[in-house]
Formats: sequence, C-alpha cells, structure tokens
Amino acid sequence: MTKPVVSWLTDMDGVLVHEERAIPGAAEFIAALRTQERPFLVLTNNSIFTPRDLRARLHAAGLDIPESAIWTSALATAKFLSEQRPEGTAYVIGEAGLTTALHDVGYVMTTRDPEYVVLGETRTYSFEAITKAIQLIESGARFIATNPDPTGPSPSGSLPATGSVAALITKATGVEPYFVGKPNPLMMRTALNRIEAHSETTVMIGDRMDTDVLSGLEAGLRSILVLTGSTSPGQVDRFPFRPTRVVDSIADVVPLVSELADSDV
Repeated sequence: MTKPVVSWLTDMDGVLVHEERAIPGAAEFIAALRTQERPFLVLTNNSIFTPRDLRARLHAAGLDIPESAIWTSALATAKFLSEQRPEGTAYVIGEAGLTTALHDVGYVMTTRDPEYVVLGETRTYSFEAITKAIQLIESGARFIATNPDPTGPSPSGSLPATGSVAALITKATGVEPYFVGKPNPLMMRTALNRIEAHSETTVMIGDRMDTDVLSGLEAGLRSILVLTGSTSPGQVDRFPFRPTRVVDSIADVVPLVSELADSDV
C-alpha cells in the first residue's frame, strides 16, 4: 500500500513562476503547505542566483518562501565538492549563486592548477573563460557541471545553458562532466535530507519530464507533472517513463496537499 504524502519538493520555473510572474495557484499551494505544516523545498537547476536572490524574486511575484526552503544546483554542487575534497580549489564559470555557495564551504577560486573546473549558469559566457576551462581540464582538472539543461528560458526565447556549454567543452577535451543537478538522484537525496524527508512519503512536482519527473523517479519519489512549463501534453507519451499524475497547473495540486496526506497519489 502506498504511504500518505508528508513532504513536498517542487521545481520553481514553469511550476511556481514564469519569469517574474507567479503562476495562478502557486501562492495558494505554498499557503496550503504552511497551513498544514508540510515540510517542503523549492528546487531549481538554475545556479545563477543565491537563495536570498531567489527569495526576493519570488517575494516580488507574491510568493513568500524563506531562503531555507530553496535548494539550488549550486548549493548541491558545493555540498558534493565539500564532501569529495574538503576546502579544495576550483576554476569557476558562473555567477554569484555558484561562487557564493563554493566560498561558503571553504573552496578557493583559482586559475593555478585547480582541482576542479566547475561550470554553472551565466548570461555572459565568454570565449576566454571557456578556453581557460578547456586548457585546465587538459592539464588534469576534474570537470563538474551544476546541471545538464541545454537551454534556459527568456522573454525572447531559449538561451544556451550549462548543458550546451558543457557539450562544447567535452567536444574540445574528450572529458565528460559530472552533472550534480536534476536529474541526478544526488540532488534529490540532499534535498530530502535537508528537510528530513523520506522518498516514500514525498512527491516531486515539475514541468519537465527529462529532469523533474526523471529525478523523482530515480530517487524513488512519486511525481506530478504540471503542463505550464517545458513539457507539452503531446510530449508526455513519447518518454519511456511516466509521472504518477499529470495536471494542468499548480492550482490543481492545492487540494492534493490535504487529500494525499490521507491517501495515495
């Protein structure tokens, strides 16, 4: 028998917000979690921003979510590296979300024989920085990337993201990166540990089959796909795996917070 749902993990972009606007039902969903005292965490593969930045962004959209309830691929990457090689060294391509996370775990940023090249999200990828990363990897640095997403959203259309730049570096060096973010179950496990949750009693909500739903599946969670983001209704059946449930938007999940506490998905 499937256990009741106690805890919730949810993606951010495409589920709770579109750019700077809250998706209808998002505020009610967060309110329901708080009213019923359900542990929850907002997950994002975007490594550009710190949790403080994201809290401010969400607050401006009308969503009151504390920093402690936000878990990014940058934080997951920093935690992974701190456990692999405590207080190590890295050459980093990324923004404040990634560099701050690495500094906070004692890492030193350097171009001189770093132990790792760490690739994250940025809106200003430079030829010089990518060239340096290639040269350092050729010299023996280990290659880490925050997430495999090939593109990211913008008001004018898709932007190249970490996965695309990682592919460029891999093509030049022959070295594949280790991706920490979704769909790596590692990010899901660190998220579960952060809120002291168990996979059997937790649901993952997302808008992408290839990251959100897949990460939930591989980490042993039930999953809910919302159709307000990347995956369209016609694409769902093209994947060899399925979410536990498909709904139109986060508004449809609000009543499930109480319903699933007493039954299965």
